[in-house]
Amino acid sequence: MFSFIKRKSRKVDSSTTPANTPSASRQEDRNTDSVQSSASASESKPVGLSSSLAKTRRGFADSMADFILGKKSINAAMIDDLETRLLSADVGMDATSTIIDALHNNLSRKAINNEAALHHTLAEVMKLILQPCEQALILDENTRPFVILVVGINGTGKTTSIGKLANFFKQQGKSVLLAAGDTFRAAAVEQLQEWGKRNAVPVVAQGTGADPASVIFDAVESASSKKIDVVIADTAGRLHTQDNLMEELKKIKRVLAKIDPNAPHETLLVMDAGFGQNALHQAEQFHHSIGLTGLAVTKLDGTAKGGILFSIAETLKLPVRFIGVGEGINDLRPFHVDEFVEALLE
Repeated sequence: MFSFIKRKSRKVDSSTTPANTPSASRQEDRNTDSVQSSASASESKPVGLSSSLAKTRRGFADSMADFILGKKSINAAMIDDLETRLLSADVGMDATSTIIDALHNNLSRKAINNEAALHHTLAEVMKLILQPCEQALILDENTRPFVILVVGINGTGKTTSIGKLANFFKQQGKSVLLAAGDTFRAAAVEQLQEWGKRNAVPVVAQGTGADPASVIFDAVESASSKKIDVVIADTAGRLHTQDNLMEELKKIKRVLAKIDPNAPHETLLVMDAGFGQNALHQAEQFHHSIGLTGLAVTKLDGTAKGGILFSIAETLKLPVRFIGVGEGINDLRPFHVDEFVEALLE
């Protein structure tokens, strides 16, 4: 049943130290706080997906309560009102049109005559849109190390997501090595090393300003010699408009291909759901420049724009490997369509 009906009544090999400047110190403090926050949160039960999506759910559910409450039947005006709510949640024009057209079609055939039927039809259409994106990241058992190159702009939770990914794979019984390829941001190496300590995994790092391709190359060679299962490589946060930094990513991929023609085996973009359609545009540019194979959509717990997943499905048609729904180390989880849609509409 639609929740907005009911809710109306209750309205390391080597390392480096960042420049000793006040700004660098403040950044390091913030990064350390982030790691410690996730570490302490990891001791508690993972955040429930339903509560994590509360802001997005309110975006197009609660706001319809006044409109639907007390109505005995569903009409076209109600569905048109839902269209506005979907767009506000950044579902996007294409996905919204698909959903609304399906609802109108079912309404005209009298297949929707109450809120229960509306809920069922809406859920089924949403799941149909998202289903192609549900593709888990499966490690090739014949590939060791399996190299994951993690990219994205600053502020999306990229390095934090790497720490959580290391935890995820360790829980699967895999050995993990982290590569501190973000040599551009002063405190990035220290932040990744903190995650290495937390997960008890080695971190390959060099000094600030070192060649990222060299760092990641060394990490993969080290992992290969030690028969480590997974290498997760951090990279400098960059805007999709920074051509020189995008070229650096291409260089990293070329250098990795010298070790293994298929490396990196996953190029994972970490994107912040709160950026909405801007995040979608960034993803398009990254995909055009370097070829993405998967997405990790973070911070779904802190935004009303969780509908961006539908835009991703309709526009990018890329696998959503993981979603971030909280600060805890276990709150980066594989994306499951049924679970997501049910939490969104409950």
